[in-house]
Amino acid sequence: MLTLPTTPLRPGDRVCCAISGGADSTALLLLLHAANSLPKNALGVGLSAVHINHTLRGPESDADQTFVADLCDRLGIPLHIHPVDTAARAATHHETIEEAARNLRYAAFNTLLSEKSATHILTAHTLDDQAETVLMKLLRGAWLEGLSAIAPEIALPHGKILRPLLHTRRDDLRAYLTAQNQPWREDSSNSDEAFTRNRLRHTLLPALRTENPSIDHTLSNLAELAREEESRWTAELARILPQLILPGTPVRGGGRSNSTLPHKIPGAPSQTVPSFEVGSNFLPRTGAVAIELERLRALDPALRRRVIRAAARQLGARLSFDETARILTLAGFPPSGIPDATIPTKPGATLKLSQNLVVQRTLRELRLSAAIMA
Repeated sequence: MLTLPTTPLRPGDRVCCAISGGADSTALLLLLHAANSLPKNALGVGLSAVHINHTLRGPESDADQTFVADLCDRLGIPLHIHPVDTAARAATHHETIEEAARNLRYAAFNTLLSEKSATHILTAHTLDDQAETVLMKLLRGAWLEGLSAIAPEIALPHGKILRPLLHTRRDDLRAYLTAQNQPWREDSSNSDEAFTRNRLRHTLLPALRTENPSIDHTLSNLAELAREEESRWTAELARILPQLILPGTPVRGGGRSNSTLPHKIPGAPSQTVPSFEVGSNFLPRTGAVAIELERLRALDPALRRRVIRAAARQLGARLSFDETARILTLAGFPPSGIPDATIPTKPGATLKLSQNLVVQRTLRELRLSAAIMA
């Protein structure tokens, strides 16, 4: 019989289970209720549930809400219902429906945590969800941190989000519900292959399983490895970035110029950085950071690439692989070891990249600046 996997929950915690009415979240709610009702060694938590009605499927969405309300009523579990206009959010914020739905869900979760209705929100992401997410990130060219995919735990200002089923297969949850004579709702949009995840779920992953029947576990393992590697790199960067990333630009007589715009370098005291003039088509904005070329030279290629990306993030930019390679080439460190003739490398050379990021090579430094179009 399937039981709730080990969680960091403690007696007295206020736990809210996110439930859509689908098989995975219905199973999670039942598993939590069963663990909380044991005569011995019960969880001892205050259990509630939350249902986000995305209002995307008309009567079907309303029927999902009714199903969840009836289930919670039968189990004696308090229910929070949050109706949201997903389509309007997507249109207003120029998001996909999936992005808008996710952002609205997490806004509701944050509200529950900030209002002290819960200390933990539990979601029913499974090993299958993890495999799909890793594959989707891989196809989109994610960095290592992207391949870590769905984290088992997220710490928020007022509580945590936990995913206790990340090592549980979707089929095992359905078998559990069947054994419990517990029905669930089927979301008709889950079969719509207009959505990337559905195409991966129904077409690509079944094809990959013919080559590797354990592909779901393989992808899930990759996420765990990526998460551990990223944690190690994050700690290393926090240690060395304050020594490498310089705020502002040098001024005559020594020191560096500062603007009135605040800019925080992780691990370093609060500092300000200057705006940066980059030509007639741009106006100064959030300032600049710089890295000494000789210090970059002393780093191995993997660390060098991460330092460049971290410097860009200080200015709100997220670099692609190709953009990072172009910056490294500008600095005189082409990733392949073969110079790119289309990228100048002399002092004074400048690159203008996406997200209004401007990178300039001087005699001694690589300078990055954020700018806005005039």
